[in-house]
Amino acid sequence: NKDGSFTGFIKVQLKLARPVSVPAAKRGGGGRGSAGRVKRRTSFYLPRGTVKHLHILSHTRASEVISALLRKFTVVDDPRKFALFERSEKDDQVFLRKLSDEEQPLRLRLLAGPSEKALSFVLKENDSGEVNWDAFTLPELHNFLRILQREEDEQVRRVRHRYARCRREMQDALAMRAPR
Repeated sequence: NKDGSFTGFIKVQLKLARPVSVPAAKRGGGGRGSAGRVKRRTSFYLPRGTVKHLHILSHTRASEVISALLRKFTVVDDPRKFALFERSEKDDQVFLRKLSDEEQPLRLRLLAGPSEKALSFVLKENDSGEVNWDAFTLPELHNFLRILQREEDEQVRRVRHRYARCRREMQDALAMRAPR
């Protein structure tokens, strides 16, 4: 192009460990009470090794690539839940580097040369260590709370069971030592 930009294809492998959400299939004519209803979602795991080719501009940023990939698969999850990684291989070792939102994947691909071992792209969950709670929907947050409540209830049950067992053992030991 006259402005020095160019277009090209990048190949992105999707390595997602968690399910993604897509809009649920629409049913019938809406029926009564359909106005103002919560939008339904369906969650599923993308098949391992899914690869997508994207035609992008040289100035397309990593954050825009993530959004484009999610649109291609009609994923409705917040793009901030995902990160684009640069993958390279050297001496039989694989290196992953998280791209900043502003980096330009097509320029990186061009600079790396034709070898996919030198550079390829992977979309993964954004595991920065910090949880961005704003990226979750209210139903997802309620689900987290239910899971945590179940885990807490199970832990309390185990502690009570262990306490009851130890108490019985101590009572039995005291009963054996008591003078007759």
